[in-house]
Amino acid sequence: MPTILKAGAYRFFFYAGDRDEPPHIHIEHDDKLAKFWLEPVRLQSSGGFSRVEISRIQRLVIDHRSQLIKAWHDYFRNSD
Repeated sequence: MPTILKAGAYRFFFYAGDRDEPPHIHIEHDDKLAKFWLEPVRLQSSGGFSRVEISRIQRLVIDHRSQLIKAWHDYFRNSD
């Protein structure tokens, strides 16, 4: 599970087994986890994050969307 981005206390990553799903990113901090679809950006699931944190994370996903999508395609294209 490659780390794509670290922003403050948040780690953005995906799992190697995610290839059959649309582009998305997992975000973790401590024991909290969220998942955002990238095209378009929208929350798919969240466990433990407050609404304020989800809003903060969504802003980070939007701000880094191009980097996250590029990392997704580069990783899964190169893992064939």
